[in-house]
Amino acid sequence: MRRLVQAAAGGLILLGAALSGAARANPSMLRTFNLNHPEFISSHPFATTHVVIQVSEASPAVWTLALNNVENLLGSLGQNRIQIVVVAFGPGLRILLAGSPDAARIQAMSVEGVEFDACHNTMERMAKKLGHLPVLLPQAVIVPSGVLRIIQLETHGFTYIRP
Repeated sequence: MRRLVQAAAGGLILLGAALSGAARANPSMLRTFNLNHPEFISSHPFATTHVVIQVSEASPAVWTLALNNVENLLGSLGQNRIQIVVVAFGPGLRILLAGSPDAARIQAMSVEGVEFDACHNTMERMAKKLGHLPVLLPQAVIVPSGVLRIIQLETHGFTYIRP
């Protein structure tokens, strides 16, 4: 009887962990992505400048440069006057993986309205090697394709930056 109770308790713990993981699922644009109508996690109604920053290298030095660009733009224009979307794909997706050395900076920038997009195509390729989809930072927004997201944003007036 004791083993049955322990097994049931263990099952409830696993179920609870699964449900809490589901509750913390990353926001996704996989079903709603429309090249002609970009959507965003947070609105920027007073933004006069719109920037998309590409991160496609596995280099922490490039990640630092990209995040420094974000900080400099926010500092120069203020979070209400600029909308920034950082799009990570290919080897650069590692900046948005759980355990990223830049997790604290990304979290702080996200609070200031910066959106961090993760390429689902890259995630699928990584899943083939890992056996499961990679775990992302909670701030990452899943988009179908990083390159397509950049094209979408540039078409809608965003200035493109690749550090």
